[in-house]
Amino acid sequence: MNALDNAHIMDQQSSIGLTSFAFPEAKSSQTGVSVSYSPSPDRRWYVLRILYGHARQVADFLIEDGAYVYLAMIWKDERKDGRKHRVLVPFMNLLFAYLTEEEARMYVNETSMSRFITYYYNHFVTDDMGYNPPLTVSNKDMIPLIRVTAMRNEHVMEVDPKKVKFVSNDLVRVIDGPFEGIEGRVARVARQSRVVIFINGLQSCITTAYIPAAFLQKIE
Repeated sequence: MNALDNAHIMDQQSSIGLTSFAFPEAKSSQTGVSVSYSPSPDRRWYVLRILYGHARQVADFLIEDGAYVYLAMIWKDERKDGRKHRVLVPFMNLLFAYLTEEEARMYVNETSMSRFITYYYNHFVTDDMGYNPPLTVSNKDMIPLIRVTAMRNEHVMEVDPKKVKFVSNDLVRVIDGPFEGIEGRVARVARQSRVVIFINGLQSCITTAYIPAAFLQKIE
């Protein structure tokens, strides 16, 4: 997935207006066909849990079917033949897909890829029937996740927020460097000061690489 220059996203849910940034292009590794992103009030970023080892296959299938998806990749250490290797893996084995409710239901239940796909449910919310609904993410919350993971920076990490030592409860904004504009809370991760990016409903978070204190501004 490459960067699509001069992309613009409008957050239909919070009316924050147009935000300009390098938005990753959805591209099939098989055909090279890319799908342009068009904000729609009927669509949300559905969080789909993909069976291990099938994330790229499912992403290609949805893209070739005309859907816009984002596969967030992060570096992790894996052991092979007794040696540690750095490899790019899908964040939490998740695929983020910009779909209507009907499209999401179809991909989860009615296609040849459905055996690899389930919803990631929002365990912090219950509907009128007492069930956890599928987790969806606003454009506003997707932007920092996409920006940070699209860099493919090997120091960007997945962390469990319950195990992270936060410096304070204050929200901060990065005001300089490659992570400029990213907002979150400061934590000590791997003995470094980093900004943690949250998506409500997910049980893991993403951190930036090391951020100098001079690059941080408290959000009042």
